[in-house]
Amino acid sequence: MAASNPTSSDEIFSVNPYENHPSLTQIEAEVLWEYAKLNQHVKDLVLQTRALSNTPDETMLKRLRILERKMGLVLTLFKASVWGVVNEQAFSAQTVDSSIGDIH
Repeated sequence: MAASNPTSSDEIFSVNPYENHPSLTQIEAEVLWEYAKLNQHVKDLVLQTRALSNTPDETMLKRLRILERKMGLVLTLFKASVWGVVNEQAFSAQTVDSSIGDIH
């Protein structure tokens, strides 16, 4: 059911467009007004979610880029540490093998 006078989205929260409608009781007008306000809230929510989904958050992108660089650095350091441990174990194994070979 549409109101006889179209109102702007801000007016719907302050002015009941159904208030003096001749075929509505007072309670019906109030219920329709609550539905109209709820409808406007949903429309506003849809607009905001579309805006958020269409335009990336620049601040968030900058933070994620910094985090990506830090994670790349952590991965590089981790790989270097693992490589160092593997080489140390290989060197220790060679030393032990050469020691055992010298004894025989």
